[in-house]
Parts: sequence; C-alpha cells; structure tokens
Amino acid sequence: MYSNNESAELLSGLAGPDDGAVIKLDEDRALIMTTDFFPPVVDDPYEYGAIAAANALSDVYAMGGEPLLAINLVGWPEDLDTSVLGEIMRGGADKVVEAGACIAGGHTVSDSEPKYGLAVAGLANPSRIFRKGGIVSGDKLVITKPIGSGIITTANKEGEAEELHVERCLEIMSKLNGPAMRAGQELHLRINAATDVSGFGLLGHANEMAAQSGCGLIIDSKRVPWMDGAEIYAEAGKFSGGAIRNYDYFTKWIRFKKGLNKWQRLLMLDPQTSGGLMFSVDGDYASELIDRLEDKSVSGWIVGEAVAGRGGEIRVI
Repeated sequence: MYSNNESAELLSGLAGPDDGAVIKLDEDRALIMTTDFFPPVVDDPYEYGAIAAANALSDVYAMGGEPLLAINLVGWPEDLDTSVLGEIMRGGADKVVEAGACIAGGHTVSDSEPKYGLAVAGLANPSRIFRKGGIVSGDKLVITKPIGSGIITTANKEGEAEELHVERCLEIMSKLNGPAMRAGQELHLRINAATDVSGFGLLGHANEMAAQSGCGLIIDSKRVPWMDGAEIYAEAGKFSGGAIRNYDYFTKWIRFKKGLNKWQRLLMLDPQTSGGLMFSVDGDYASELIDRLEDKSVSGWIVGEAVAGRGGEIRVI
C-alpha cells in the first residue's frame, strides 16, 4: 500500500524542499537519493557530461553526504550521432570517479533534444545531515563559488562571450563541491543550514533557506563574487528565460536598495549550473569556515547574515 512520508526513518522527503531524499539506515548511516538532468549548456560533449554529473553530485554534497554510486539518465534524438553521446557519458563517468563513486547502470529514451544527468545515491551520518532550514539569527551566509554561469552560458550560446570568460566558467561549473562539504562537516555543530546554489539563483535559494527557517536575511550586494564577464553580459541583457522567471517569482520577498539597476538585480537571480554550496554558519565561526575552505583549496565569501523577520524576506543592501 502506498505510504506518503509515514516512515519514521525518512529524514527528508516530500515535506520540504531539501536537495535530496534521505532515509536512515541505522545509527551511523543514512542513504541520500537525488537526481538531476538537463539539455546541453556548453558545446563540447565531454565538458557537458562532466558539468551535468558535477551538478547532480552536488545535491548529495549539499545534504552533507558522500556519493556512493550513480546511474546515467539520457534522452537522445534518434538522428544524432551516438559517438557524441559516448563523449558525454565519458565526461560524466570521469567526474563520478573523481567523486569517489561509480557508474552502476542507467536508462536511455528517445527525445527531441539531448538531455543528460544522473540519479545519485550517497551516504551520510544521520546526525550530520545538512538541511535548508535551521538558520539562526546572527548566522553568516557563506558561498563557495562565484555567481554568473547562467548569464555567461547564455551569452556563449549567442556567440557573444569571450573565450577566456567561457573557459573560466566551465572550470568553475566542473568543480566538485566535495571539498566544500567536508570543510562544512569539520564545523558541523556550527553549520545551521546549507544548500547549493543552482536553478533559482543566489537570492532564490537564500529565500528557500530563510522561509524554511522562519527568519529574514540581509544580502550585501557589494560582497557577492561574480564570475569574470558576468556583469558585462548582464549589463548587455544576456539573461536566460530562467532568470526572468526567477525575478518575477521571488521578488515579492525581496527588497532591493535604491540605486541597483535592473540587470544587477536580475544577476542575483541568475540560474546557476553546478553552483557552489551556501552555508548558514554561526557568525562567530564564519572566519573559521573560510579558513577551513581555503585549507581545501576552496574559496569562500561571506555574502550576508540572518536577522529576525518575516520568514523568507530578503533585504539586499
């Protein structure tokens, strides 16, 4: 008989917008399940596969776990050369191996456009799961990758992005969030909430965290790190439809300071592919988290803080 979230061992499921489903196996282990797939965001098949895999693996890291195994999910046009698919899957497999996991199968269907991604299983300690909710007033928000992949890949599709900007963006999108997660786990008693920054953009995912926590947030626009070129293409209006939809939906919860141009506001809602993690950390330990991230060759930026207020409300200063 169908049971909807009735298991006491189900730690994360349909009840909230966490990054993965989690079920407790025993006192020391919890199983994380997640999936993600999408059409190409770059031209090179191998790089597309690697980025799609890093993006899918990120949700396990965002929950505080280590990937264990993955299966390929593919939609493929019947008239498209399967050697291209081979390169996509090779890129994905290499990224999964880099994560210390393995590809254990998959499924392919006919589709009108290419799509690739993974379903991923991971393991975590049940007492050290990261959740989106749990922010405490006074927490600092720390992100681990600069923002701008959506605007840069959109400009690239239109043939208007500089090669150096695209190359740097690809490098950032391909980077696994495992080291960032492990730095957070070293301070797990001081990490009150976490997620990864992906399709809803920086402010969209910040809104999710604040809404789940029943608090407000202040985001300092001057401290948000941008990928090289992101502001150039934003000022030129190279936004995707996803950025516009994010803006239309989330701005009911956001108060922007006067003087921010529309493109600057939109950029903070730019959909990210394989973005970094966003931690809400006890304010007294924010600098220590930055240090631990740097010890693992991961950058970290404090971009905001939690304050008392209406759940989900964000003030951008």
